[in-house]
Amino acid sequence: MKEENYYDKDQTDKSRKKKKSTMHRILLCIRPYLPLVILSLLLAVVSVALQLLVPIYIGDGVDVIVDKGRVDFPALLQILKKIILCICLTAAAQWIMNHVNNKITYRIVRDLRVQAFHQLHEVPLSYLDANPAGDLLSRVITDVEQLSDGLLLGFTQLFTGVITIIGTIIFMATLQPLATLIVVVFTPLSFVIARFVSTHAFVYFQKQSAARGDLTDLTNEMLGNLKVVQTFGHEQESMEEFAKRNGELSGYSLKATFFSSLTNPSTRFLNALIYDGVALAGCLLCFLSPFGGAVMTIGELTSFLSYVKQYSQPFNDITGVLTEFQNSVASAARVFELLDTGKEPADDNDAVVLSHAKGEVALDHVAFSYVPDRPLIENLNIRVHPGKRIAIVGPTGCGKTTLINLLMRFYDVNSGSISVDGTDIRHIRRTSLRDNYGMVLQDTWLKAG
Repeated sequence: MKEENYYDKDQTDKSRKKKKSTMHRILLCIRPYLPLVILSLLLAVVSVALQLLVPIYIGDGVDVIVDKGRVDFPALLQILKKIILCICLTAAAQWIMNHVNNKITYRIVRDLRVQAFHQLHEVPLSYLDANPAGDLLSRVITDVEQLSDGLLLGFTQLFTGVITIIGTIIFMATLQPLATLIVVVFTPLSFVIARFVSTHAFVYFQKQSAARGDLTDLTNEMLGNLKVVQTFGHEQESMEEFAKRNGELSGYSLKATFFSSLTNPSTRFLNALIYDGVALAGCLLCFLSPFGGAVMTIGELTSFLSYVKQYSQPFNDITGVLTEFQNSVASAARVFELLDTGKEPADDNDAVVLSHAKGEVALDHVAFSYVPDRPLIENLNIRVHPGKRIAIVGPTGCGKTTLINLLMRFYDVNSGSISVDGTDIRHIRRTSLRDNYGMVLQDTWLKAG
């Protein structure tokens, strides 16, 4: 049990470090669009400021009509005009802000997809052999799409939410400092809940992203080779494997959703308690006024309660955004893993161009293995003279395709050498070497038209 707890703690620590690193990378992706981010922030400030003025005007309107038979209709009309103006300006600011946020998000997504696609053309063949095509497809398309959803939520709700919290504290403090202090004191509980949930949810969102990639890979492989599957009667096995991977994805998704779904109701319950407590305290302050106590008019209480509600709402939104963002960060981590993959080693500075090749190929004492402790080719010696035809025959896995990979330098030999026209291919530019080969792939490609 202790070992299991230690393992879970170690996994959590690794996930936390990975999340911080991924967040830093996401910020670096945002940096080129900093002017648009600043514009979005300014629009968020304008939008929030206008929204926070409305409760003040509503409170003034309540005070104007609170006395029986003494309604100041001209003053009430002016207040209504101010409220309508604030609402219209808020709508305009939010529309522009959403447009800017969409532009930022989808430009970042575009950049990541372009980088990922270019990276796939520059990684070594060993990486493509080790990672299924379906999983790579999932990283470039699905994971980037998940990141875009999180970024869009972050820009649209996170910015506005934080500014709303700061603004409501200022406005509440001007109305009733003591009640404001009570509200602020209970605020950290929401952060504690959000942190606890997000930490556990991120681990399962990571596993969910990996399982989704595995399922995409299997589906891609089975559908792409459906005739082969049917020819060999492999339908039942493929369905069982699909059910297994689909079950794993379902399990991780269920756990991730369970943890993420705890956040919003917990914070809503806490905020409802705060609202009820402040409402009760405000009513007491209003009723104390005939006895000479500290005064809060009914209009001020109305405004203050409206601010309390506006103050608590962003916490519900932000915790929801943070939970969704865990999924986005987990997906982004998979994309960055692809982008961080080492590229094919560059040619030597003194590498030559193979021109007018005669076609004399020699393998001298060649040894090679994909896995260090599992040798595949040992002490292989072949010499092929120009114009000769050589057939390499053997069972699956004996190294026929590997030999082609070595000749075209998709992989380098562990020891020995391969030369063309007397020049070691490690001293020949790869593009020049490959231009002199003709290769017919085993895979069949059919294109429409």
